[in-house]
Amino acid sequence: MVTGPDHFRESERLIEQAHQVQADNGPGCGSEEILTEASVHATLALAAATAYPAIRDYWGDEDTVVSREWVTAVAP
Repeated sequence: MVTGPDHFRESERLIEQAHQVQADNGPGCGSEEILTEASVHATLALAAATAYPAIRDYWGDEDTVVSREWVTAVAP
């Protein structure tokens, strides 16, 4: 299962890949498809991050693994 933090990381990776493809080959070289995929992953990460507080409240505070996973995904 892909988690919200996994989607966030994949989005960042794809954005970097698109920048590299564009730097190597110039504009219009297929980086648009990569950025579209990155956008999907970013949207899924946003949905997961938005839902997380409600899920945490429902489950309680015992599940700190998810919190730590978000911190490691977004912290530099």
